[in-house]
Amino acid sequence: MHAVIMGCGRVGAGLALTMVRLGHDVTVVDQNPDAFRRLGPSFSGRTVTGVGFDRATLREAGIESAGAFAAVSSGDNSNILSARVARETFGIANVVARIYDPRRAEVYERLGIPTVATVTWATDQIVRRLLPQDAVAAYREPSGAVLLVQVPVDDAWVGTRLSTIESRLGARVAFVTRFGRAMLPSPDTVHQEGDALHLLVEVDEARRVAHALAAPPALEV
Repeated sequence: MHAVIMGCGRVGAGLALTMVRLGHDVTVVDQNPDAFRRLGPSFSGRTVTGVGFDRATLREAGIESAGAFAAVSSGDNSNILSARVARETFGIANVVARIYDPRRAEVYERLGIPTVATVTWATDQIVRRLLPQDAVAAYREPSGAVLLVQVPVDDAWVGTRLSTIESRLGARVAFVTRFGRAMLPSPDTVHQEGDALHLLVEVDEARRVAHALAAPPALEV
């Protein structure tokens, strides 16, 4: 597959080298020709100096034969504009834009441009390491309203139907990791010792749900 990458910073260069290593044909676009030094002498793809949302530059980069386009420069506006040109002008199906401002991510998703919200992702990863026993997001949807979290579960919940856990806590079990393999639960699936539960929860409810599962089930009156 031919891929065009706009931006040759640390992320862009790393992405380009990874794509080449996976056997893909890659062209990297950047306004600053000195940025291509990050690719190193082993890079076998092409480089094009120019603005990533300029149609002539994109054509020179082979956008018309590309199967994927990634906009990963340091500017949100440049990234989203380049991604929209790739999607709307050249019809590229696989397009992604790196976004620093998480408040913009929802807007861009509504425009049909998948985004990677760098700040949100980094924040979640740091929290996962600072609070390993708390509920932290494995995934946060662009609006920030719903989280996918892995939550530690007290042993007293063993033997409880996952449907019961859902109804009591107001969360949805997205999947279960059992013996190292992920599985989709059925209505009759029962929580077993060693299971890792991955829940979909509203962001304001994540801590409450985590605390409830970290303790034995409360007796129902």
